[in-house]
Amino acid sequence: MGNVQIKGVTKNYGGVRVMHGVDVEIEDGEFVVLVGPSGCGKSTLLRMIAGLEEISGGEIKIGGRVVNDIPPKERDIAMVFQSYALYPHKTVAENMGFPLLMAKRPKAEIAEKVNRAAEILDLTKYLDRYPKQLSGGQRQRVAMGRAIVRDPQVFLFDEPLSNLDAKLRVTMRVEIKELHQRLKTTTVYVTHDQIEAMTMANKIVVMRDGRVEQIGRPLDLYDRPVNLFVAGFIGSPSMNFLEGTVATVAGKQVVLTEGGIALPLEGVQVEDGRAVTYGIRPEHITIGDGGIPVDVSVFEPTGSETLIFGRVGGVPIDALVRERIEEEPGKTMLFRLDPRKAHVFDRASGQRL
Repeated sequence: MGNVQIKGVTKNYGGVRVMHGVDVEIEDGEFVVLVGPSGCGKSTLLRMIAGLEEISGGEIKIGGRVVNDIPPKERDIAMVFQSYALYPHKTVAENMGFPLLMAKRPKAEIAEKVNRAAEILDLTKYLDRYPKQLSGGQRQRVAMGRAIVRDPQVFLFDEPLSNLDAKLRVTMRVEIKELHQRLKTTTVYVTHDQIEAMTMANKIVVMRDGRVEQIGRPLDLYDRPVNLFVAGFIGSPSMNFLEGTVATVAGKQVVLTEGGIALPLEGVQVEDGRAVTYGIRPEHITIGDGGIPVDVSVFEPTGSETLIFGRVGGVPIDALVRERIEEEPGKTMLFRLDPRKAHVFDRASGQRL
């Protein structure tokens, strides 16, 4: 069983605590993504699972076995690094088979496992080449192949796509997800890119400052973020935030901004007079009568969509619409906010209401 249990894990560097009692349960066969801004602790947590960093407190189990004091090579994990970490003087086949060679496995077994991994990753015709003769995506596949031949309980990926160009990143995302669906090996994947997290994960762990902010399925985090941080981090373009006070106007609850603009609410029960932050995603805004007036500054057409940047009462607000806009910047447009998709957060604590 390739399940991973992280219980109350802490990490200190000298007198400074950088990980604050992290708890994460990863089921056998899950694809879990650790995501968050730079310095949030996601790579440190991955390295602690791998045994490359000692933990200061708590417990890590892999396959039901406590691994706190077990060296990396005995943890039955395989790690794929951001930098590929290939030996330039070895061929693709030699790079992929190196872990088995170090484990003194028979040559026939090494050849069989290397050929199987090469077939899975479409690398068979490159087995006699050297890393310098490969593209970035091919090198990353070799690094993945080196992990596959070990047949580990858990794959660990540390920002493996960050060195690739945008188009290749999309291709490799699909390849890694297809690989997981085929092998069904427990996978823990670190990225700062929330698009990667949303598209690849069965479960996302959002981290900030060495703490877990929220754990859940991608669309659960998108639909019901627990606080302002998760709401602003998950989703692209980012959620709009407008501050105001809850009030009842004409029998309906709204959020009144300081400028007197009524932001529509539906399905949220909050007492009148409460200071809140109102959240609405750009894709949940349409253009048309009955909306709030927005001073538009920039249009960004992408072909299939148009991103509109504007301000309401001096506060930025963006809309992402499917139609093509022929208007000129500098005009006022009416943004209709979908009240069923609105999010309300306590202004003081940032927690969802």
